[in-house]
Amino acid sequence: MPSSQLAGHTVSRVGYGAMQLERHHDDRAAAVALLRRAFDLGVDHVDTAEFYGNGFVNAAIREAAGDDVLVATKVGAEPDPGGPVPLRLAQRPEQLRASVEANLRSLGTEQVALVNLRRADRRPGVLAEGDQLVDVDAQLAVLTAMRDEGKIGAIGLSSVTLETLRHALPAGIACVQNAYSLVSRDDEEMLALCVAEDIAWVPYFPLGGAFPGLPKVTDEPAVLAAAATLGATPAQIGLAWLLHHAPNVHLIPGTASAGHLEANIAAGRLVLDEETLAALDAVPSRSMDAALG
Repeated sequence: MPSSQLAGHTVSRVGYGAMQLERHHDDRAAAVALLRRAFDLGVDHVDTAEFYGNGFVNAAIREAAGDDVLVATKVGAEPDPGGPVPLRLAQRPEQLRASVEANLRSLGTEQVALVNLRRADRRPGVLAEGDQLVDVDAQLAVLTAMRDEGKIGAIGLSSVTLETLRHALPAGIACVQNAYSLVSRDDEEMLALCVAEDIAWVPYFPLGGAFPGLPKVTDEPAVLAAAATLGATPAQIGLAWLLHHAPNVHLIPGTASAGHLEANIAAGRLVLDEETLAALDAVPSRSMDAALG
């Protein structure tokens, strides 16, 4: 698989997003087996969070991953097993520190290679209010302190605006995780900035359609035509387009299925010719903010 830099490490450009491992909550062996299959196929970058299954996913990664696997986690929310949804915002500096410490414990490590700060001032997702409205400088202060302590290898940002990223650059940002796909390219200017600053771009919702009203990459006629021509699935075309679109893109598609895992990884080897890329580039981008109302 093609490789690129992420948080100072050279890793394959197709990683694995571990959120859906929660589906194997009653069968930890199955979760570990899926991870090991990913590693056997060349995946060496896993994206996780302590609030995925209230530590279950991290525990599976701890069992399955070796030292050659880069583990990235995120903070900004925490498990809430008794709540209406199983997580709640945790944006305050002391909560961020506690979240990093919880990840270190469940992953069984003294340092997490990459910690992404999931902000809550932009949709999709829950927006911050009350004491969860926290200035990004206060958040970066605690994360940079933990980086200085050796508990964090690198700092990333998630669900951020262009203004916030520009403001945060002096802190040393290694990664940006924003919702982005062929059909929702609101952040093209931010992506260009990341290319210029050697910041990895790790899109979530890479195939769109994560919420009702959002367009799906796999519904696009140009995507369907490319899939038929290349003998690939529409999802593979959508993932391959992202890798072709910018050199700093890393993918973290998630699945609980070994078959889908193999298909996602195979997307990293697809070659899109100039004619196909031109047809895909011509697909109109629909504003995610407008679609979400």
